[in-house]
Order: sequence, then C-alpha cells, then structure tokens
Amino acid sequence: MKAETATSARPGRKGFDKGGFYRTSRMLHAYISAFAFLALMFFSVTGILLNHPTWLQGEAPAEQSVTAQIPGADISAALKAADAPRALAEAVTRRVKLRGAYKSGELLDGEAMLRLEGVTGATDVILNLETGLAEATIQSATATSIVNDLHKGANAGAAWRLLIDVTAVLVLALSLIGYVLFFSLRFRLKTSLVLTAASLAVFLGVYLAFVP
Repeated sequence: MKAETATSARPGRKGFDKGGFYRTSRMLHAYISAFAFLALMFFSVTGILLNHPTWLQGEAPAEQSVTAQIPGADISAALKAADAPRALAEAVTRRVKLRGAYKSGELLDGEAMLRLEGVTGATDVILNLETGLAEATIQSATATSIVNDLHKGANAGAAWRLLIDVTAVLVLALSLIGYVLFFSLRFRLKTSLVLTAASLAVFLGVYLAFVP
C-alpha cells in the first residue's frame, strides 16, 4: 500500500493591484480637486493682479480719526502685563473699533504709541497713560493691499496662513496624483512626459535667460 503524499497547496502570492491603485488615485484626485481647484483659481487670479498692481489702483481711502477714554484701572492692569504695549492695545480695542491686529508698540514719555495692522487696514494709536485719552488714526486698506495680503498671508492671521499651507499641500498632492495617473494612460504617457520636460525647460530657460 503506497503512502499517499499529501501536497499542501500554497496560496499564490498576491501581486500589486495596479488597477485598484489607479482607481484609488482617480478617486483621490476627484475629491481633492473639489477644493484645490477653487483655491488654485483664487491664488492664480490674485497672483495676476499682483503682477499688474495698476489694474486695481483707485483713490486712496481717507483717514479717519477717533478718540476714546480708557479707564485708569484698565491702563494700570495693562502696564503690569508681561507685554504692556499689547495689553494697552487690547484695552483700547475694547473701547473703540479699530482696524487691524496688534503689530508693535512702545512706551515713551508717559505715552503709548501703538500700531495695528490687518488685511482691512491699519491703525496708529497714541494713548496718554495719565489722562487715558486715546487718539487713533484709522487707514482703510486699498484693493491692491487686500489682494497682496491675502495672496501672501501677510497681516491675515494664523487661520488664513494655515489655509494657505493646506492649499499648498492639497495642490501638491493633486499634482503628484496627476502624474501617477499619467502612468495609467499608456498611449499618452510619452506625450505627457515630453510636455513635462518641455515645461521644465521653459521655466529653467526663462530663469537663466531673463531673470536679473
């Protein structure tokens, strides 16, 4: 009686699922583009406007002067703070509506000179520390300065700067996934790679030949 030799069937090694990979890439490309394309259009338009600042030039907005009386208790408490000028600026903004967020300040000869800056405008404040009288000069922003600040994130606050970072990451991811999808188009891959190389050559050529 011959002993039967049992052969255990080894499961086949599962290979790389190229089709599933490309399907996931297309899905991610579609989802990311829902936000990234809008953000990309915004920064593209603002970039063009920054490249042609005269397109948005108009009459300079008039300055506005306002005064406010700051209680002595608020001034005394602010002067005890670690950052006294910032605390004084906060005390003033609680009493009168100003443009911008605290940027800088200094104390000199019984007065506090405070500077606030923001996308919508800027404010200079002179606060008499003895009488509590605050005199503020408010300057509204121009359309050009608003576009400039929003595009670069200057004076726009932490939330807007975070939005710029998120946008940059999403656009980068969108671009990388787009290149991955090139490899799923066998008949167009060569053309896509040639166009990519030509684009790089244009950027490098303009930089080397024309940028001072």
